[in-house]
Amino acid sequence: MPTVPCDPRISLVVLSHNRCAELLRTLERLSALPEQLPVIVVDNGSRDGTAAEVARHFPRVQLVRNAENLGAAGRNAGVERVRTPYVAFCDDDCWWTPGALRHAADLLDTHPRVGALAARVLVGPQEREDPTCQLMAGSPLDARGLPGPALIGFMAGAVVMRTDAFRAAGGYLPRLFIGCEERLLGLDLAAQGWRMSYVPELVCHHHPSAQRDSARRRVLNARNTLWIAWLRLPWRSLVYETRRVWREAAGQGLLAPLLREALPGLPWALRHRSVLPPEVEAMRRAVLGGPSPRRRKPPLPARA
Repeated sequence: MPTVPCDPRISLVVLSHNRCAELLRTLERLSALPEQLPVIVVDNGSRDGTAAEVARHFPRVQLVRNAENLGAAGRNAGVERVRTPYVAFCDDDCWWTPGALRHAADLLDTHPRVGALAARVLVGPQEREDPTCQLMAGSPLDARGLPGPALIGFMAGAVVMRTDAFRAAGGYLPRLFIGCEERLLGLDLAAQGWRMSYVPELVCHHHPSAQRDSARRRVLNARNTLWIAWLRLPWRSLVYETRRVWREAAGQGLLAPLLREALPGLPWALRHRSVLPPEVEAMRRAVLGGPSPRRRKPPLPARA
């Protein structure tokens, strides 16, 4: 008989693709957490025997098998199985520290307008703080009433969210596949009125896998940055962001592959445009930069 989880408020969704050994290491650590959470593993079309090994070594883990690799959107299938009000995420090369997820659930209990809590991420055996954490800690946004600095985004493999907020925002967009996928979800959560916060007391360890194609990932990151701009940004910000991404890609010698990836998606992006509310766009510009607001011309002096 399966044991009753110690904390019924939160479940954990783990995404994996063809990294069986790393996933088993992660599950070993997650199984030792004092919270004893329900763990849902999404096997994203692996061909290395991942599903069989998980079933053999961790029979209490719920296993979701996607027929193909859906990228970041594979997490959506995991959230479909979640029956708790909160859901934490990590990937097959990440794990949470003991007590972090119980603390996250406590914070969400006491901050009903917070939809997502971003964790502090320690990288590798040296436990170096991920540079993104410094950016989150220094957020310029108004954090009154929040448990930490205010955000408009997070790292997809180190975040705790309200399950209903994730679902209402549509989860991860399948067409993005991988790369900057959390940026769009963060903007959509903010557009729906949810607050997000960085809480450094929530700690997640990340031992990056060696199985990464960094050049390919850079192209996908740039492509998705363009698609997100075309999907959500007002026209001035859209043009600014497009020029910025193209300049950076050209400087890296990646402009040709970027254009091959991005331009076929332009009609789709324009068909599905849903521009951010002005207040969310202002928050985005404050964090990520963008065109300066238009200066209004001073009124003409009244005629005598």
